[in-house]
Amino acid sequence: MKIAIAGGHGKIALVLERLITEAGHDAIGIVRNPAHVSDVEQTGARALVADLEQLSEEELALRLRGVDAVVFAAGAGPGSGAERKLSVDRDAAVLLAEAAVRLDIDRFVMISAMGADAYDPERAKLPAQNEDDVFQVYLRAKAEADANVRMRRFRWTIVRPGGLLDTPPQGTVTVGRTVPRGSIPRADVAAVVLHALLDDSAVGRQFEVTSGDTPIPAALNALG
Repeated sequence: MKIAIAGGHGKIALVLERLITEAGHDAIGIVRNPAHVSDVEQTGARALVADLEQLSEEELALRLRGVDAVVFAAGAGPGSGAERKLSVDRDAAVLLAEAAVRLDIDRFVMISAMGADAYDPERAKLPAQNEDDVFQVYLRAKAEADANVRMRRFRWTIVRPGGLLDTPPQGTVTVGRTVPRGSIPRADVAAVVLHALLDDSAVGRQFEVTSGDTPIPAALNALG
């Protein structure tokens, strides 16, 4: 498979790119900053420099020819402000989906956020008044991006991890439509995405995931 990852320089994406290449597949990390190309290439992936806040869907589709599946792992990041939560976490995901439709790419994996649908619509508005409101806008952006993907004819999977850690992977998780609040190593999120991609686990499933006691393949297969 040839798999393109939006947000290719993110911590989850860099692990995922390495896992994809180690599994014998081709990874393409989409990055905005040319300075990040070497980090992506060190994983064994190919870097594609493309700013998803600036490109049209036609321009992005031209750059993704030959791709079999896409993963949305991009995010505006801490301190980016409410406006960019919408322009990156929502609008860039929709752009990637539109480009995938143009190319008949039907496998789409979204890395979302736990509790995204529970945002407060009264507070998730622009301009945000404080950091708590910015977080509500972030959840709204994720929820609206997820809804956009679900309505399409993709073989989609939406992964909603708990609090993200930089600790070593455990290989075991808890998954479900909703699960108790918890955390999970970024490397385990990457492994969940890889497993979903390579054996089509969890197609048409949206689920929350935290660290737990069930091996990742068994946990995802149980969702079916």
